Amino acid sequence: MEHSFKAKIYKVGINWAVDVPAAISEKMRPEKGYIRIKGQINGFSFIQTLVPVKNGPYRLFVNYIMMNGGKTALNEVATFAIVQNETPLKQIYPMSELLAKALESNKLSAEFYDLSAARQKDILKYLSYLKTEQTMLKNIDKVIVQLKNKVKNTRIP
Repeated sequence: MEHSFKAKIYKVGINWAVDVPAAISEKMRPEKGYIRIKGQINGFSFIQTLVPVKNGPYRLFVNYIMMNGGKTALNEVATFAIVQNETPLKQIYPMSELLAKALESNKLSAEFYDLSAARQKDILKYLSYLKTEQTMLKNIDKVIVQLKNKVKNTRIP
């Protein structure tokens, strides 16, 4: 179900944000406190996550791409349309065949799936942006070493 609202863009520290009305966020299911969404700002599409705020409404951070695409700015009121993003993370960033083979040949598949969902997503997302097989293999080797050494939260590159 799509939910629409208008909100003034304000600054929190160095970030731009809007507050999502509680009546909207209460109709969505959080995952570990966060709510993954798809939406539009002034008709410009984006994928983002609503962040819980202690003693306050969920917050939607508005990045430069969203501001530019939505033709809006700080202190302006923008129109938002959001819906809960039900797409499983595994479909957004699928496992590459090279990583799957490396995990299997090193008997580290279980260790990879023992990582948090966020860490798995970070690895798969990073690998999805690599252009050459050589670079992909170099970075997969780093993942394999980290898994063998039981290092869970180190950057790949």
